[in-house]
Amino acid sequence: MSNPAPTSVRVERSRDTARGISTSLDANGTLVCKSIELPGRLGGVSITLNQNEVTAICGPNGAGKSSLLTSLAGLVPLASGEVRLDGELMASLALDDRARRVGYLPQQAELAWDISVETLAGLGRLPWNMGIEADRAAIDRALSDMQLEDLRFRPLSKLSGGERARAMLARVLAGEPCWLLADEPLANLDLAHQIALLDHFRALAGQGLGVVLVLHDLAQAMNRADRVVVLQQGRVVADGAPEQALSEAVIAKVWGVSARWLGEAGARALVI
Repeated sequence: MSNPAPTSVRVERSRDTARGISTSLDANGTLVCKSIELPGRLGGVSITLNQNEVTAICGPNGAGKSSLLTSLAGLVPLASGEVRLDGELMASLALDDRARRVGYLPQQAELAWDISVETLAGLGRLPWNMGIEADRAAIDRALSDMQLEDLRFRPLSKLSGGERARAMLARVLAGEPCWLLADEPLANLDLAHQIALLDHFRALAGQGLGVVLVLHDLAQAMNRADRVVVLQQGRVVADGAPEQALSEAVIAKVWGVSARWLGEAGARALVI
């Protein structure tokens, strides 16, 4: 898989009908964390992420993957360091502005009400004030993208685990963010829906979004990501193209297993 070079992105209002991205950004298309610390979870992590890319965050259990994602989303107070979105300090952004620009899907989402799939997707429109027609179009696109049109009126309590996972992601997509941060989005999905979702993430990156995924499946990260960031004990130990960041040597060091990659680029399998 070829890695597209990071490019500056100027987001135009003419794209709103396709993605709904804010025109207030004359942006360089980066999400940057600098020396961020969360006691017991992250220790001095510094990375610069780019729009137009799919970045996978990988690492063993307890490495700090979810903590890094919530930090990038501006959802946790940092002990030290900073996060900047397009050069602006994340902590200084108004909450509605941040919500329009960054979409976050947690690993496990708590649902307080037994609402319909369509109503759940509509919650993604709360930061916007663009009128009913724009909201309806965004919701319809999100439900279509997640193959949920036939389930739009079904209560969440009547969904399977995989259907619920797709409904939660539809809420994020309906918000039409510039950045999509998803924590283990492939969990609970069957193979066909995993492939379809990864294809959709690739398409979103091609449209200018920054896509950041926490992935446990190293083969999916190798074959589908433009870039991989590997964490171990709260620190970045590898960062780069998948072939380098997930080399056999890195896997042996970080995961403690002897493994080999087989196959061609874009269709590699990990044999342990």
